[in-house]
Amino acid sequence: MFSIRQATTRDFQEIQQANLANLPENYSLKYLLYHAISWPQGSYVATMTSGGQERIVGYVLTKMEDDNQELPPNSPPSAHITSVSVNRTYRKLGIAGALLKQSLRSMRESYGAELVSLHVRESNKAALHLYKNTLGFEVLEVSAGYYADNEDAYSMKKVLDDSLIDNIPDDQDDLL
Repeated sequence: MFSIRQATTRDFQEIQQANLANLPENYSLKYLLYHAISWPQGSYVATMTSGGQERIVGYVLTKMEDDNQELPPNSPPSAHITSVSVNRTYRKLGIAGALLKQSLRSMRESYGAELVSLHVRESNKAALHLYKNTLGFEVLEVSAGYYADNEDAYSMKKVLDDSLIDNIPDDQDDLL
């Protein structure tokens, strides 16, 4: 069984290792720590314990878009999911859904986030299904050449309110 807890600065080397192993988008340790310091309530890890040793098997990093100049004036407070990943051997256990639900709830409670956005690769059908069908995100547009390898991304958004967060299923299929 896995457990979810808020990430600490001590976790970020292991988070970076998971990022490098599981995703084509890789972040520097400095950037990861920037998330932890700036928006600590948006960073969570999923852990498994074996032989008394805790191991990080997934993570989510979420930030507020408070300094984003692309937002129109008087926009509601908006969060952005920077990265979510679950180690391959621990997928389909509900870990990504649990991480996202906790992070979204925390961003709503701690920062008053009313919207959340993310980008997902066009080719990542499993993640697209999770975001769209399970979590209720909507595709806003296709961002051409968004990723370093020039792949397009779906830009997605979800309105956050307490009832929507509470109604995200805990046991949904975990495809990330």
